[in-house]
Amino acid sequence: MMTADPETTETTSKRSPQSLGELLEAMRPGEGDTRVSVGDVLSRVGDQSFAAVILVPAIVLVSPISGIPGSPTIGALITMLVSIQALLGRRHLWLPGFLHRRSVSAKKMTKAIDWLSKPAGWMDRHSSGRLRLLTSRPVRPLAFAAVTLIALSWPFLEILPFVTSFFAGAVAMMMFGVMTRDGLYLLAGYIQAGLVVLALVSLWSGLI
Repeated sequence: MMTADPETTETTSKRSPQSLGELLEAMRPGEGDTRVSVGDVLSRVGDQSFAAVILVPAIVLVSPISGIPGSPTIGALITMLVSIQALLGRRHLWLPGFLHRRSVSAKKMTKAIDWLSKPAGWMDRHSSGRLRLLTSRPVRPLAFAAVTLIALSWPFLEILPFVTSFFAGAVAMMMFGVMTRDGLYLLAGYIQAGLVVLALVSLWSGLI
């Protein structure tokens, strides 16, 4: 059903994160929590801001948590499911129960959020709605399609965690650009993803 824009529809019960700082706070474990699940974070972020939800696994994979075995594959599944639903024009996000139940220790999550706070603050301060045409509704599906293709490679690249983190960084910039309507970040994400692909192809072909 294509009658609603998943990025502009808002719930009456919660306000979707409008910045990386707000998103990181939504991901932060509550007092007394020992683990944080995907379902916990989704309940705080909401099920209608698709770009913000994709940012969650992307941010996690940029952080030291990316070194946990299996995290790139889980991140890829979440990212692809969300981006495909965005492409289909769904109003509300759906994830299967086994993904909702996936969790990480609260200690590791807190450490990752603290580690990301400074760069997230810098990005928030330097977001100003540039090149808005790139994030407009007619063009936005290209970003979700690109994210789907990028995430498809993560399970195969899990033995190369740094490569996965670079790709996740590209996805994070792209979705941050969509969330904040800043096409410059979206463009930077495209460029970073292209450079990573170029580096992988060069390595594979033995050119470097």
